[in-house]
This record gives sequence, C-alpha cells and structure tokens, in this order.
Amino acid sequence: MINAAPSRQTHAYLDIAHRRRKAEKIVRILELNRSLRGLTVLEVGAGSAVITTALAERVGSQGQVIAVDRVDQRVMCDGYQFIPVTGVQLPFAARSFDVVVSNHVLEHVGGLTEQLAHLTEIARVLRPDGLAYLAVPNRWALREPHFGLWFLSWLPHFLRSPYLRARRRGPCYDCDPPGPRRIRSLIRRAGLRFQDVAAPALRLMVQIEKPWLVSDVVRRLPDVVLKTCSPTYPTMTFLMTHPEPRAPSARTSAS
Repeated sequence: MINAAPSRQTHAYLDIAHRRRKAEKIVRILELNRSLRGLTVLEVGAGSAVITTALAERVGSQGQVIAVDRVDQRVMCDGYQFIPVTGVQLPFAARSFDVVVSNHVLEHVGGLTEQLAHLTEIARVLRPDGLAYLAVPNRWALREPHFGLWFLSWLPHFLRSPYLRARRRGPCYDCDPPGPRRIRSLIRRAGLRFQDVAAPALRLMVQIEKPWLVSDVVRRLPDVVLKTCSPTYPTMTFLMTHPEPRAPSARTSAS
C-alpha cells in the first residue's frame, strides 16, 4: 500500500486465490459501467498485483495497465508496467487514464490531509470521461479487517495502538479508515462525484466467494434494503467520475 510515511508493516494480501476473487468482483463492477477492453488503467497500490494482472488481461493487447506502490510485494509480474512511488503524488500527467483503481489503499496513506491528496491525485490523472473505483473499509465496521479486533477503529486514535499492544497484535495502529460521512465529503472535496455501489458489490461478493453465513440472506433481500443498509457495510465501495460540464448560461452565451 502507499503510505505518506514509512510504516513498520504492510497489509497487502498475498494469497493468489483470494485476490483473484477480489479481482473478478472489481472487474465486474467496473464493467457494469463500461467495457475495459482497450482502455488505459492505473491501479494505485498494487500489493500482490493479482488484481493488476486481471485488469491487464481484461484490457487486452490494445490497452495498457500501470500499477504503483510504495513497497514491491508482487507475486505476479507480467502484462503490465510497475512504477515504485514514495508518497501520495502520482508520477503521471493530468488526464492520463481511462480508469483508476484504488482498492483498500486510502486508509493507509495517512490522515485527513493525505487522504484528500490521494483522491485529488486520482481526480487529476483521470480523464474527463474516466471512471475510478474506490473501496475502503468502514471505520464503523464491527471487526477491524487488518488486525481482526472487534471495535478497534471505533476507538479514538490515541487508544487504538494501546489496544493492539494489549491484545499482542502489533506495536502501533497504522491505518485510518474513514466513516461514510467523511469519505463522501473527501470525494466531493477532491472534485469528484460518486455512485455508492456497495450493494451490487455485496451481491457480487456473495456470487463469487459464497460466504455461507450471509449468502442466503443477501440473495433474498431486495435492492432497496441492501442500498439502505450500505453505510453499515464493512467495506464502502464507490464508482467516481468527474462532474458533467455545466452548460453555459444564457447570459454567458450572449456576452
């Protein structure tokens, strides 16, 4: 993952089978909007690069995929270009990519300022008609996903590391997952608009991963119920685009 400052550890999932299922979900969510074939795609936070490889396979020989990360932990290295980075700034010109993917990266880049910079950089390199995918853990999820502790991210910042140490899970808590209100505000401040796709992402997750505990429940719930409950999901998922250009007013046109 990309950090604004060096961290004592990274949280990349390196299990290939697990990441392939995640990659399939991401590709299918993106392609609810448009085909990836022939597009130029950036993945911010390559991790194991299993998702990167799946994106490269999907865009085909006429497309291009570039991945960046602070630490090189790739287990799959073919079919795309990898560029190491040191912070939230992206080493690309404005409007360079048709699609940008940020999957569970934002919580690792730093605090509020760095998270806004991360989203602002995505907006900068995204083409005017481009599409960005953002997935980030919900601060108010019952079980924190990186360390597996109940209510960890509910705590004030100054109590999270002591809780980790008390449970012998690590020396410090180096993540900052936002809540639903905060992430929506950050996306807007970065100059992007968004569509909450947590409900269809959950349905796809059930289809692909088949978790026994929630499969039947999710299948039976209507879309309106899943959409209403989306602020409580462990993972918040958005498709982001640039706002549509406003038509000139009559007064501006006449002047």
